[in-house]
Amino acid sequence: MSEFDLIRQHFTRATHHTQLSVGDDAALISLTQGMELAISADMLVAGTHFFADCDPYNLGWKSLAVNVSDMAAMGANPKWATLAIALPEVNEPWLAEFSRGFFVCAETFNIDLIGGDTTRGPLNICVQIMGEVPTGLAIKRSGAKLGDEIWVSGTLGAAALALAHLQGKLTLPEDTFANCAKALHAPQPRVTLGLALRGIANSAIDISDGLLADLGHILEASKVGANIFLNQLPVSSAVYKSLNRDYLLAAISPPLYRGRAREGVETRIFHHSTPILPFPLQGGRDWLGSPGLSGLNLERVQSMVLAGGDDYELCFTAPVEKHAEITRLSKTLNLALSTIGCITANTGLVLHGFNDEILDIKETGFDHFS
Repeated sequence: MSEFDLIRQHFTRATHHTQLSVGDDAALISLTQGMELAISADMLVAGTHFFADCDPYNLGWKSLAVNVSDMAAMGANPKWATLAIALPEVNEPWLAEFSRGFFVCAETFNIDLIGGDTTRGPLNICVQIMGEVPTGLAIKRSGAKLGDEIWVSGTLGAAALALAHLQGKLTLPEDTFANCAKALHAPQPRVTLGLALRGIANSAIDISDGLLADLGHILEASKVGANIFLNQLPVSSAVYKSLNRDYLLAAISPPLYRGRAREGVETRIFHHSTPILPFPLQGGRDWLGSPGLSGLNLERVQSMVLAGGDDYELCFTAPVEKHAEITRLSKTLNLALSTIGCITANTGLVLHGFNDEILDIKETGFDHFS
């Protein structure tokens, strides 16, 4: 199979909002009047971002989804993508599944694949994505304001837990791993949320490298600081069920069950298909059920939630007066939105522990060159 046969068979589809697509020296697109073009790119390298033997359908979905997530963080509507892929060999069954996953994601978010390149080499996937956002309404990292509440969507930590299982650092029960693996292999970009946050959020970023690392980009760009509270972080029940029960019981003190109300604002979690709890536990000890894994303690889970990465949820800041509007949005979208802290005038990030003690930050997230 030649390079052009490969492209025609596996990567050519009908388009919906493109003037000239795959098959020429360049694609032609037209912007809607009053819109700006948002552009982003991500590279996925075998052995760094994914296991070389991972499921090709999941890889196809994820290679596009992580780019769609960047559009969501900007409040942009994703519309076009290009794909450059290096392949060790032409493996048609693998290509069929990879392209199927890629195009299921593309169809889900109404994205046209409009070009790219293929070459022989170590497995490497690079996607560029383009979207539209009304002029002046893009949500930037640099917009956080003093007093903003800091929010996150969904839950954190499940993808990092699944990765630890695959790396052999721990062994999860089959049902728990299956739940967490969905977060790792099939992230769900929060496009609808990103579009709804136009005019509400002052800043936003998607959580790819870890909550602390990515929030740090907002703080740096906005020249502000933040207070983050551990017992307000939303963590999926799958992560909690993997804790060593005896360790967890010893670590939890009575104040942790009371939750926390900051400045009169009560943290709530709204409709979500997977049971979630603010971090650590709210409720009673009866929730803990059967023992979890030995060796997976509260400190390790804390690291997964704060710095594990691969969550692809949105972290955003918004004025306090937008709180009620955001909680209504949570119900409308059937998506958990949780306040986890606030923006401060002091530069840097302050992490508050379970009893309001200041914690040292040992790691913030993934960095390719550190």
